[in-house]
Amino acid sequence: MLRWARLATLATLSMTVLTSLVMPGVGLLREPDPLLVVLGALGIVLFAAAQAGVLYAAVTPAVDPGLRRRIFAAATVASVPLAGPLAVPDWQTWAWIGGSVVATAPMLTTRRWPALTVMAAAPPASAGVALWAGDQVRPYVAITVILGLSTLTISGLQVWLWNLLIEAQEGRAAQARLAAVEERLRFARDVHDVLGHDLSVIALKAELAERLVSLAPEKAAQEAADLRRVAADALTNLRAAVHGYREVDLAAQLTAVAQVLRSSGVRCTVTGPDRELPREVAVQLATVLREATTNILRHSTAGWCEIVITGTRMTVTNDGAGQAVPDRHSSGLHGLRERLAEVGGALRTSVEGDVFHLEVTL
Repeated sequence: MLRWARLATLATLSMTVLTSLVMPGVGLLREPDPLLVVLGALGIVLFAAAQAGVLYAAVTPAVDPGLRRRIFAAATVASVPLAGPLAVPDWQTWAWIGGSVVATAPMLTTRRWPALTVMAAAPPASAGVALWAGDQVRPYVAITVILGLSTLTISGLQVWLWNLLIEAQEGRAAQARLAAVEERLRFARDVHDVLGHDLSVIALKAELAERLVSLAPEKAAQEAADLRRVAADALTNLRAAVHGYREVDLAAQLTAVAQVLRSSGVRCTVTGPDRELPREVAVQLATVLREATTNILRHSTAGWCEIVITGTRMTVTNDGAGQAVPDRHSSGLHGLRERLAEVGGALRTSVEGDVFHLEVTL
C-alpha cells in the first residue's frame, strides 16, 4: 500500500514538473531569436530537473534534500537571465516558472518561515523580471500567484497525505516495539516477584552456613539443607511461572491478536476452532500465532489479515508481504518449524504476489 501511495504521489507531483516544462516551453515556440531559444531551453530544462529532484526528495525519506535545495535555488536564479527574455511581450515565460517556484517552496524545507519567505519572494521576482524584460508587471504577477497557489493546492495535498501515511507506518512499527517491550517488562516483573524473595533467602542462608561451618557444623548442615530446600522451591516456582506463560487460552489469544492487528490499521478476520482443542495443540498454535502476528506488524505493510483454525490446522494470510530480513536475535519461522517437527507438526509458507500464506498442521 505504501509503495503504491508513493507512486501515486510522484505521478501527481510530476504534473507540476510538466507544467514547468510545457507552459514556459510555449515561449520557445514564440521566440524568433535562435540564441534566445537555446538559452531559454537550457534554463527551462535545468529548472524542471532541479524541481523534479526536490519533489522526489519530498516523498523519499531516505534521500537528503539538502543538496537538491541548493541546486533548485541555483537553477531558479539561472532561469532569470536564460528564460526571462523569451517571447517578450507575447508570452510571460518566466511568470510560469515563478508560479512553479511558489508551488515547490513548501517542499524545500520542513520549516515554515523559510518556505513562506520563498513563496512571498516569487511574485516580486516575477515583477522584477517583467520590468527588466520591458513587459507589463500585472500579467506576470497574476500568473505567478494564480498558478503557484493552484498547483500548490494539488501537490501540497498529496505530499501532506504521504507524510500522514509515513507517520502512520512509523506509529505502527513503534506500537509493535512497545508491545514487545511491555511483554518483556511484564515477564521480568513476574520473575522478580517469584524469585526475588527466594533468592534473598538463599543468599542469607548461604552466608550463615558459611559462618557456621567451623563454629557449629551441625547447625551449618541444617542451614545447608534448608538452602537446598529453598533452592528447589525457587526452581519449582520459576517453572510454574514459565508454565503459566505457555498455558495460553487459544480463544483469548485469537481475540488479543485480532485487537492488536485492528488497532494497527490491519483489517483482521478470525475464524476460531469449532471445538476445544487438546492442550498441546492449543499451545503450539498459539506460539505460531504470536510469531505470525509479530511478523505481520514488523515485517510487512499489511492492510488485511485472515486467520482460520480448522481442527488441528491453522492458516494465516496477509497482504503487504515484503523482502524483510529476519532479526538475527530471533529464530523466527525456522525455529517454529523445528519445534513443530518435534511434535509431528509441519509449517509451510508461500508468497503469491503481495500475499503471504502461513499454514500449520499438527
